Amino acid sequence: MSPATLRRMLIVAITLVVIGVAVWFAAHIPRTVSLFLIAAFVAFGAHPLVQRLEKRMPRGPAIAVVYLGLLGAGLLLALVVVPISYAQILQLVVHAPQYLAGSQDSVAHAEARLRELLGNRVPLPSYTEMQTEAGNRISIFLATAVAKLGTIVVSAFTGMLIAMSALILSVFFLLQGGEVRDGILSLVPPRRRDDVARLLHELVEVFGHFVAGQAVLCAIVGAAVWLLLFPTHFAFALLVAVICGIGYAVPFVGMLVAQVVAAMLAIPQGTGMVIWVSIVVFVVARVADNLLVPKIMAQSVGVSPITVMFAVFAGGELFGFAGLILGIPAAALIKVLFGYFVQPYIVRMQSQDGGGATAEGVHVDVSVDAGGTTKPPESVVVSVTP
Repeated sequence: MSPATLRRMLIVAITLVVIGVAVWFAAHIPRTVSLFLIAAFVAFGAHPLVQRLEKRMPRGPAIAVVYLGLLGAGLLLALVVVPISYAQILQLVVHAPQYLAGSQDSVAHAEARLRELLGNRVPLPSYTEMQTEAGNRISIFLATAVAKLGTIVVSAFTGMLIAMSALILSVFFLLQGGEVRDGILSLVPPRRRDDVARLLHELVEVFGHFVAGQAVLCAIVGAAVWLLLFPTHFAFALLVAVICGIGYAVPFVGMLVAQVVAAMLAIPQGTGMVIWVSIVVFVVARVADNLLVPKIMAQSVGVSPITVMFAVFAGGELFGFAGLILGIPAAALIKVLFGYFVQPYIVRMQSQDGGGATAEGVHVDVSVDAGGTTKPPESVVVSVTP
């Protein structure tokens, strides 16, 4: 075994040990890790906006402007969107039996249609059974919510504290980003630093543009749905807008679920409201897909639709809702890492396998005529690779 191979194996072994120790350590401090991950997520999303503002002002004021905007958006969510959405959820839960009674005709018609199509081959619950079951479940939900009210309040306060801490920590990430990058590059051999610097830059650009673009898209979709539903006096306009804004972050599946939920919430207000709500959600989603996504997400690294679906479902199965949202940027980052580390190795191996012919030496006799005197021919060896 050559010394170079032995050195590489030693580096790989040490790297694996360091990664194992880091994973073990992180598993014992999950809250701290979550805080830093949320802060990094916010910093990545703010980075493209800061870059744009840096063209007009220094970095410090640019960061201040971006975070003032984020703080304003957070206050809007905390003081307006969340309370109204929560009130609409409580209204839906408390008045669910009345809504179910109000939609009796539609439910009865659907039940009769299903019985006509399926006959007695599939047992279907009657309307009375569904109403009784809904009442029982709502009673259990309310009793559980009241019993856990203290826990809910404490959890909400803890979540707000974590969010504020992560927001403050993300500011330091943006301010010290250059120093962190230089620290990483100092651990890399000098001949590799340019490649690693380009890799770090591309990773930051990919993840940052995706996070920022996705946040802007979700906000636009939610705001557009609310603006189109609010004038029609739809009782759950803001709740449906929030559901659509969150659902748009989950490709393929998110807006389908939002469409179904929105139509169900519109049933108590009649068939016309159901049709209008369905049209609004469908049109807003299609406009966002065809007009906004190409413009806002132009700088993010694209992945194939099959890869997107696999990343979404695999992320959701492994990490829940967070995995559904972060599956696509994770797949894009893996693609970048593959292009930097794995693909060059594959290309090099293929070139070695395909280039079976060896270089051959060709002897050429060259004579030089200088000033009328011809020197003796000299033999020159030229290496030719087929």
